[in-house]
Amino acid sequence: MTRRARRRGGRVLTVALLGATAGCSVVGSAATPEADGEPVPVPGPVSVVEPVRRFDEIRGLWIVRSAMTREEQVRTMVQRAAEAGFNTLLVQIRGRGDAFYASDLEPRAESVPGDASFDPLAMTIDEAHRRGIAVHAWVNTHLVWGPTAPPRSRDHIVNAHPEWLAVPRSLGRELHDQDPRGDGFTGRLLAHARANAGTVEGVYTSPSDPAVKEHVKSIWMDLASRYDLDGIHFDYIRYPSGDFDYSAGALRRFRHWVTPRVGPERAGELIAASREDPYAMVDALPDLWSDFRRENITDLVRRIYHGVKEVRPQLVVSAAVFANQADAFTNRFQAWPSWLEEGILDVAVPMAYTTDQARFSGFIRAGRASAKTSHRLWAGVGAYLNSVDGTLEQIDRARTEGAGGIVVFSYDWAASAGRDADGFTLLQQIGRSKFANR
Repeated sequence: MTRRARRRGGRVLTVALLGATAGCSVVGSAATPEADGEPVPVPGPVSVVEPVRRFDEIRGLWIVRSAMTREEQVRTMVQRAAEAGFNTLLVQIRGRGDAFYASDLEPRAESVPGDASFDPLAMTIDEAHRRGIAVHAWVNTHLVWGPTAPPRSRDHIVNAHPEWLAVPRSLGRELHDQDPRGDGFTGRLLAHARANAGTVEGVYTSPSDPAVKEHVKSIWMDLASRYDLDGIHFDYIRYPSGDFDYSAGALRRFRHWVTPRVGPERAGELIAASREDPYAMVDALPDLWSDFRRENITDLVRRIYHGVKEVRPQLVVSAAVFANQADAFTNRFQAWPSWLEEGILDVAVPMAYTTDQARFSGFIRAGRASAKTSHRLWAGVGAYLNSVDGTLEQIDRARTEGAGGIVVFSYDWAASAGRDADGFTLLQQIGRSKFANR
């Protein structure tokens, strides 16, 4: 075993570089993916060790980036979470292709004022670890900008790499032969996001683009090697819907990927048809088109998981996933039960956001069945949708269904909403009612 030290803000993080099976139990083995058309070598079985901070039950909070823009906000947030009995914070440090931490890979978030001496992630880690609270870096994967004006930084992905952006079907033919760096390309994507804000959160990167995969993996490896984290958390590790990605690059990569699967004669016919209609091949092979998109999402999870475990085996790799497994698989191309089975994800966190209590229980029950063991399934509770009583009931239901933890969405809502007759917020009521003496 070798060690290397990285200094951050006066603190030294020592990173242990361990062999893949050093003193741990094997969770799963990795197949060789071919999502980009070429086999990608991956290590053998990956070992998962116990996390540094162990809890009988994960009592987690998703911390949206708006609660991390100033030093006093961070201190208050951690203090309130600790007083309410939460033991795990999932902090959104990559919200929209930007950084709420010290990064050389992406621009500092526009909403974080002041100079770079304020590092929201480093401060959260310091404040939380002093109280025995675990910190997981929450990384939005493919969603890189909202349906707003373009980012100001020239280094932001939307400005620096428009060729990396996913394209909706309704714009794919129009933009197919356009230079992504030319006038109007990015503007059309932003306009589409604004016009469809009810169903599309913003602008996404193309999951099949090798450069995108390498960039996202670099972010994870940077976080893993420089910060004293307890885990890193995927979000938006999916397509926004089946209407994406119809970019020229994705269609080209699909042709390369699918040719050996259908044979040269059939592929030749479809390639010829694609000269007239860029969608000819994907429309003729809808099941393979779905498989291609699904494989690319899984491929990135696999690459990142193995990379992180080689550097920091004790980091917990988790993902916020669509609770409806059929919808996740068919429409988001997010085959998360298979990630658990293969051993390329430590914990799934189904976003069981509903006011229907029976439906909530069904989501967690199905997730628990996929996870096999309780510690690999944390229940995502959508407090923002529910009444106080509804939120408290869902925590009970998650426990009844055997979830190893609860993660509440979100801190900003729970810390300000749901005050009872005594003035206690929802955050405080959760602590008093559900986390007392636990």
